[in-house]
Amino acid sequence: MGAALKAGIHCFNVESASELELLNQVAFQLGLKAPVSFRVNPDVDPKTHPYISTGLKSSKFGIAYTEARALYRRAALLPGIQVRGIDCHIGSQILDPAPATEATGKLLGLVDALAIDGIQIDHIDVGGGLGITYRADERAPAAADYLAPMLKLLASRPGETLLFEPGRSLVGNAGLLLTSVDVLKHGAGKNFAIVDAAMNDLMRPALYDAWHDIVKVVEAPVGADNTPSSSQLYDIVGPVCESGDWLGRERKLALREGDLLAILSAGAYGMAMASNYNTRPRAAEVMVDGAKTLLIRQREDVSQLFALESMLP
Repeated sequence: MGAALKAGIHCFNVESASELELLNQVAFQLGLKAPVSFRVNPDVDPKTHPYISTGLKSSKFGIAYTEARALYRRAALLPGIQVRGIDCHIGSQILDPAPATEATGKLLGLVDALAIDGIQIDHIDVGGGLGITYRADERAPAAADYLAPMLKLLASRPGETLLFEPGRSLVGNAGLLLTSVDVLKHGAGKNFAIVDAAMNDLMRPALYDAWHDIVKVVEAPVGADNTPSSSQLYDIVGPVCESGDWLGRERKLALREGDLLAILSAGAYGMAMASNYNTRPRAAEVMVDGAKTLLIRQREDVSQLFALESMLP
Protein backbone atom coordinates (compact mmCIF):
# COMPACT_ATOMS: atom_id res chain seq x y z
CA MET A 1 0.00 0.00 0.00
CA GLY A 2 2.79 2.40 0.88
CA ALA A 3 4.65 1.67 -2.35
CA ALA A 4 1.49 2.21 -4.40
CA LEU A 5 0.74 5.49 -2.63
CA LYS A 6 4.27 6.79 -3.22
CA ALA A 7 4.03 5.80 -6.89
CA GLY A 8 0.82 7.80 -7.28
CA ILE A 9 -1.51 4.90 -8.07
CA HIS A 10 -4.66 5.92 -9.92
CA CYS A 11 -6.99 4.12 -7.51
CA PHE A 12 -7.09 1.34 -4.93
CA ASN A 13 -9.92 -1.14 -5.47
CA VAL A 14 -10.95 -1.87 -1.89
CA GLU A 15 -12.69 -5.19 -1.21
CA SER A 16 -13.41 -5.17 2.53
CA ALA A 17 -13.97 -2.92 5.53
CA SER A 18 -10.75 -4.22 7.09
CA GLU A 19 -8.75 -3.29 4.00
CA LEU A 20 -10.26 0.21 4.04
CA GLU A 21 -9.21 0.81 7.65
CA LEU A 22 -5.68 -0.45 7.03
CA LEU A 23 -5.29 1.67 3.90
CA ASN A 24 -6.47 4.73 5.81
CA GLN A 25 -3.87 4.07 8.50
CA VAL A 26 -1.01 3.64 5.98
CA ALA A 27 -2.00 6.75 4.01
CA PHE A 28 -2.42 8.88 7.14
CA GLN A 29 1.04 7.88 8.40
CA LEU A 30 2.53 8.96 5.06
CA GLY A 31 0.63 12.24 5.11
CA LEU A 32 -1.24 11.25 1.95
CA LYS A 33 -4.79 10.53 0.87
CA ALA A 34 -5.45 7.20 -0.80
CA PRO A 35 -7.80 7.37 -3.81
CA VAL A 36 -10.27 4.51 -3.46
CA SER A 37 -12.91 2.71 -5.40
CA PHE A 38 -14.94 -0.07 -3.85
CA ARG A 39 -15.17 -3.32 -5.71
CA VAL A 40 -18.88 -3.95 -5.27
CA ASN A 41 -20.26 -7.44 -5.64
CA PRO A 42 -23.48 -6.91 -7.65
CA ASP A 43 -24.67 -10.54 -7.35
CA VAL A 44 -24.84 -11.02 -11.13
CA ASP A 45 -24.24 -14.39 -12.78
CA PRO A 46 -21.78 -14.02 -15.71
CA LYS A 47 -22.74 -17.49 -17.00
CA THR A 48 -19.16 -18.67 -17.27
CA HIS A 49 -17.12 -21.34 -15.45
CA PRO A 50 -17.83 -21.27 -11.68
CA TYR A 51 -14.13 -20.89 -10.86
CA ILE A 52 -13.98 -17.61 -12.82
CA SER A 53 -17.38 -16.28 -11.74
CA THR A 54 -16.53 -13.53 -9.27
CA GLY A 55 -19.65 -11.38 -8.98
CA LEU A 56 -22.09 -13.66 -7.17
CA LYS A 57 -22.97 -13.05 -3.52
CA SER A 58 -21.38 -16.41 -2.66
CA SER A 59 -18.03 -15.21 -4.04
CA LYS A 60 -15.10 -14.26 -1.83
CA PHE A 61 -14.57 -11.13 -3.91
CA GLY A 62 -15.82 -7.63 -3.37
CA ILE A 63 -18.11 -5.83 -0.95
CA ALA A 64 -21.72 -6.96 -0.80
CA TYR A 65 -24.04 -4.67 -2.73
CA THR A 66 -26.27 -4.24 0.33
CA GLU A 67 -23.31 -3.15 2.50
CA ALA A 68 -21.51 -0.86 0.07
CA ARG A 69 -23.45 2.36 0.73
CA ALA A 70 -22.74 2.31 4.46
CA LEU A 71 -19.06 1.59 3.87
CA TYR A 72 -18.81 4.50 1.42
CA ARG A 73 -20.21 6.75 4.16
CA ARG A 74 -17.50 5.46 6.49
CA ALA A 75 -14.81 6.05 3.86
CA ALA A 76 -15.92 9.65 3.36
CA LEU A 77 -15.14 10.35 7.03
CA LEU A 78 -11.62 8.86 7.11
CA PRO A 79 -8.72 11.35 7.00
CA GLY A 80 -6.48 9.17 4.80
CA ILE A 81 -9.11 8.29 2.18
CA GLN A 82 -10.41 10.08 -0.89
CA VAL A 83 -13.44 8.44 -2.51
CA ARG A 84 -12.97 8.38 -6.27
CA GLY A 85 -14.93 5.60 -7.91
CA ILE A 86 -16.87 2.37 -7.91
CA ASP A 87 -16.07 -0.86 -9.67
CA CYS A 88 -16.97 -4.50 -10.14
CA HIS A 89 -15.60 -7.54 -11.94
CA ILE A 90 -18.16 -10.31 -12.36
CA GLY A 91 -15.99 -12.92 -14.06
CA SER A 92 -13.83 -13.93 -16.98
CA GLN A 93 -14.28 -15.34 -20.49
CA ILE A 94 -17.61 -13.54 -20.89
CA LEU A 95 -19.05 -13.78 -24.41
CA ASP A 96 -22.39 -12.06 -23.76
CA PRO A 97 -22.48 -8.38 -22.69
CA ALA A 98 -25.86 -8.75 -20.95
CA PRO A 99 -24.52 -9.75 -17.48
CA ALA A 100 -21.94 -6.92 -17.49
CA THR A 101 -24.66 -4.48 -18.54
CA GLU A 102 -26.88 -5.69 -15.70
CA ALA A 103 -24.01 -5.20 -13.25
CA THR A 104 -23.33 -1.69 -14.60
CA GLY A 105 -27.00 -0.79 -14.08
CA LYS A 106 -26.80 -1.89 -10.46
CA LEU A 107 -23.64 0.16 -9.94
CA LEU A 108 -25.37 3.25 -11.35
CA GLY A 109 -28.21 2.78 -8.90
CA LEU A 110 -25.69 2.79 -6.08
CA VAL A 111 -23.95 5.88 -7.52
CA ASP A 112 -27.28 7.73 -7.43
CA ALA A 113 -27.82 6.70 -3.81
CA LEU A 114 -24.34 7.92 -2.89
CA ALA A 115 -25.05 11.27 -4.53
CA ILE A 116 -27.95 11.69 -2.10
CA ASP A 117 -25.40 11.10 0.68
CA GLY A 118 -23.18 13.83 -0.75
CA ILE A 119 -20.56 11.38 -2.04
CA GLN A 120 -19.37 12.11 -5.59
CA ILE A 121 -18.20 9.26 -7.81
CA ASP A 122 -15.79 10.22 -10.63
CA HIS A 123 -15.39 6.91 -12.44
CA ILE A 124 -17.19 3.63 -12.91
CA ASP A 125 -14.91 0.64 -13.54
CA VAL A 126 -16.80 -2.29 -15.08
CA GLY A 127 -13.76 -4.56 -14.78
CA GLY A 128 -12.65 -6.97 -17.45
CA GLY A 129 -13.81 -10.39 -18.49
CA LEU A 130 -14.24 -9.93 -22.24
CA GLY A 131 -13.68 -13.40 -23.66
CA ILE A 132 -11.71 -14.68 -26.62
CA THR A 133 -12.27 -17.44 -29.17
CA TYR A 134 -10.74 -20.65 -27.83
CA ARG A 135 -12.65 -22.98 -30.17
CA ALA A 136 -14.49 -22.74 -33.46
CA ASP A 137 -18.00 -22.65 -31.99
CA GLU A 138 -17.24 -19.62 -29.79
CA ARG A 139 -17.88 -16.08 -30.97
CA ALA A 140 -16.24 -13.40 -28.90
CA PRO A 141 -17.78 -9.93 -29.30
CA ALA A 142 -15.66 -7.01 -30.41
CA ALA A 143 -14.81 -4.62 -27.58
CA ALA A 144 -17.03 -1.91 -29.10
CA ASP A 145 -20.02 -4.26 -29.28
CA TYR A 146 -19.40 -5.51 -25.75
CA LEU A 147 -19.24 -1.98 -24.34
CA ALA A 148 -22.09 -0.48 -26.40
CA PRO A 149 -24.98 -1.33 -24.00
CA MET A 150 -22.95 -0.11 -21.01
CA LEU A 151 -22.08 3.13 -22.76
CA LYS A 152 -25.75 3.57 -23.56
CA LEU A 153 -26.53 3.48 -19.83
CA LEU A 154 -23.90 6.18 -19.26
CA ALA A 155 -24.89 8.38 -22.22
CA SER A 156 -26.93 10.71 -20.06
CA ARG A 157 -24.31 10.85 -17.29
CA PRO A 158 -21.45 13.02 -18.62
CA GLY A 159 -19.88 13.49 -15.21
CA GLU A 160 -18.69 9.90 -14.89
CA THR A 161 -15.84 8.17 -16.71
CA LEU A 162 -16.09 4.54 -17.75
CA LEU A 163 -13.05 2.34 -17.13
CA PHE A 164 -12.66 -1.06 -18.75
CA GLU A 165 -9.90 -3.65 -18.24
CA PRO A 166 -9.59 -5.77 -21.40
CA GLY A 167 -6.93 -8.19 -20.10
CA ARG A 168 -7.28 -11.60 -21.74
CA SER A 169 -8.83 -10.19 -24.91
CA LEU A 170 -5.55 -8.41 -25.70
CA VAL A 171 -3.09 -11.24 -25.14
CA GLY A 172 -4.96 -14.57 -24.98
CA ASN A 173 -4.64 -15.48 -28.65
CA ALA A 174 -1.20 -13.89 -28.99
CA GLY A 175 0.57 -16.82 -27.33
CA LEU A 176 0.98 -20.57 -27.73
CA LEU A 177 2.68 -23.39 -25.85
CA LEU A 178 5.12 -25.38 -27.98
CA THR A 179 5.60 -29.02 -26.97
CA SER A 180 6.93 -32.26 -28.43
CA VAL A 181 5.42 -35.74 -28.45
CA ASP A 182 7.63 -38.03 -26.35
CA VAL A 183 5.55 -41.21 -26.32
CA LEU A 184 2.52 -42.56 -28.16
CA LYS A 185 0.61 -45.06 -26.07
CA HIS A 186 -2.24 -46.94 -27.74
CA GLY A 187 -4.79 -48.81 -25.67
CA ALA A 188 -8.03 -50.69 -26.08
CA GLY A 189 -10.15 -47.86 -24.71
CA LYS A 190 -8.03 -44.73 -25.24
CA ASN A 191 -4.90 -43.48 -26.98
CA PHE A 192 -2.47 -41.15 -25.27
CA ALA A 193 0.10 -38.76 -26.68
CA ILE A 194 2.49 -38.03 -23.82
CA VAL A 195 4.18 -34.68 -24.40
CA ASP A 196 6.97 -32.82 -22.62
CA ALA A 197 4.63 -30.02 -21.45
CA ALA A 198 2.34 -30.57 -18.48
CA MET A 199 -0.25 -29.12 -16.14
CA ASN A 200 2.45 -27.03 -14.45
CA ASP A 201 3.08 -25.25 -17.78
CA LEU A 202 -0.58 -24.68 -18.70
CA MET A 203 -2.91 -25.09 -15.73
CA ARG A 204 -6.22 -24.10 -17.36
CA PRO A 205 -7.29 -27.52 -18.70
CA ALA A 206 -6.73 -29.25 -15.34
CA LEU A 207 -8.18 -26.38 -13.30
CA TYR A 208 -11.10 -25.24 -15.46
CA ASP A 209 -11.63 -28.15 -17.85
CA ALA A 210 -10.64 -25.53 -20.42
CA TRP A 211 -10.37 -26.15 -24.16
CA HIS A 212 -7.27 -25.13 -26.11
CA ASP A 213 -6.98 -26.00 -29.78
CA ILE A 214 -3.98 -28.27 -30.47
CA VAL A 215 -2.36 -28.42 -33.91
CA LYS A 216 0.74 -29.97 -35.43
CA VAL A 217 3.46 -27.47 -36.18
CA VAL A 218 4.67 -29.23 -39.33
CA GLU A 219 3.00 -32.04 -41.22
CA ALA A 220 5.35 -34.96 -41.86
CA PRO A 221 6.78 -35.29 -45.39
CA VAL A 222 5.27 -37.92 -47.61
CA GLY A 223 7.33 -41.09 -47.91
CA ALA A 224 7.33 -44.76 -47.08
CA ASP A 225 9.37 -44.28 -43.92
CA ASN A 226 8.07 -40.87 -42.91
CA THR A 227 4.33 -41.20 -43.36
CA PRO A 228 2.62 -40.78 -40.00
CA SER A 229 -0.10 -43.09 -38.85
CA SER A 230 -3.62 -42.16 -39.91
CA SER A 231 -5.53 -39.72 -37.73
CA GLN A 232 -6.71 -41.13 -34.42
CA LEU A 233 -8.26 -39.75 -31.26
CA TYR A 234 -5.64 -38.93 -28.65
CA ASP A 235 -5.68 -37.53 -25.15
CA ILE A 236 -2.76 -35.08 -25.02
CA VAL A 237 -1.23 -35.56 -21.58
CA GLY A 238 1.91 -34.60 -19.69
CA PRO A 239 4.38 -36.66 -17.65
CA VAL A 240 3.29 -35.41 -14.20
CA CYS A 241 2.00 -38.12 -11.84
CA GLU A 242 -1.55 -36.76 -11.70
CA SER A 243 -4.67 -37.98 -13.51
CA GLY A 244 -5.52 -34.31 -14.00
CA ASP A 245 -2.34 -33.75 -16.01
CA TRP A 246 -3.91 -33.33 -19.43
CA LEU A 247 -3.86 -30.58 -22.03
CA GLY A 248 -6.50 -31.82 -24.45
CA ARG A 249 -8.89 -34.76 -24.67
CA GLU A 250 -10.01 -36.75 -27.70
CA ARG A 251 -8.16 -34.71 -30.33
CA LYS A 252 -8.08 -36.17 -33.82
CA LEU A 253 -4.47 -36.03 -34.96
CA ALA A 254 -2.02 -38.06 -37.09
CA LEU A 255 0.97 -38.26 -34.75
CA ARG A 256 4.44 -39.72 -34.53
CA GLU A 257 6.83 -39.57 -31.61
CA GLY A 258 8.95 -36.45 -31.98
CA ASP A 259 6.21 -34.35 -33.57
CA LEU A 260 5.91 -30.75 -32.43
CA LEU A 261 2.49 -29.56 -31.27
CA ALA A 262 1.25 -26.03 -30.70
CA ILE A 263 -1.28 -25.57 -27.90
CA LEU A 264 -3.06 -22.39 -28.91
CA SER A 265 -4.61 -19.46 -27.01
CA ALA A 266 -2.04 -19.75 -24.22
CA GLY A 267 -1.18 -16.05 -24.02
CA ALA A 268 -3.46 -15.43 -21.02
CA TYR A 269 -3.04 -17.40 -17.79
CA GLY A 270 -0.32 -19.60 -19.33
CA MET A 271 3.03 -18.56 -17.91
CA ALA A 272 1.21 -16.41 -15.33
CA MET A 273 -0.18 -19.58 -13.70
CA ALA A 274 2.84 -21.81 -14.40
CA SER A 275 4.60 -23.47 -11.48
CA ASN A 276 7.47 -25.78 -10.61
CA TYR A 277 5.17 -28.58 -9.47
CA ASN A 278 6.79 -32.03 -9.69
CA THR A 279 10.22 -30.34 -9.74
CA ARG A 280 9.66 -29.15 -13.28
CA PRO A 281 11.60 -26.09 -14.44
CA ARG A 282 9.45 -23.57 -16.27
CA ALA A 283 9.75 -23.21 -20.02
CA ALA A 284 11.53 -20.50 -21.95
CA GLU A 285 9.47 -17.66 -23.42
CA VAL A 286 10.13 -16.46 -26.96
CA MET A 287 8.67 -13.33 -28.55
CA VAL A 288 8.02 -13.55 -32.28
CA ASP A 289 8.26 -10.26 -34.15
CA GLY A 290 7.74 -10.86 -37.86
CA ALA A 291 10.67 -12.98 -38.95
CA LYS A 292 12.62 -12.32 -35.72
CA THR A 293 12.54 -14.39 -32.55
CA LEU A 294 13.64 -12.89 -29.24
CA LEU A 295 14.27 -14.84 -26.04
CA ILE A 296 12.45 -12.86 -23.34
CA ARG A 297 12.65 -15.40 -20.49
CA GLN A 298 15.35 -18.04 -20.14
CA ARG A 299 14.49 -21.65 -19.50
CA GLU A 300 14.92 -22.63 -15.85
CA ASP A 301 17.05 -25.56 -14.75
CA VAL A 302 16.60 -27.85 -11.77
CA SER A 303 19.49 -26.33 -9.80
CA GLN A 304 17.61 -23.01 -9.69
CA LEU A 305 14.64 -24.72 -8.05
CA PHE A 306 16.77 -25.71 -5.06
CA ALA A 307 18.87 -22.52 -4.89
CA LEU A 308 16.93 -21.02 -1.98
CA GLU A 309 16.82 -24.18 0.14
CA SER A 310 19.18 -24.75 3.09
CA MET A 311 20.49 -27.98 4.55
CA LEU A 312 19.75 -28.64 8.20
CA PRO A 313 22.78 -28.08 10.48
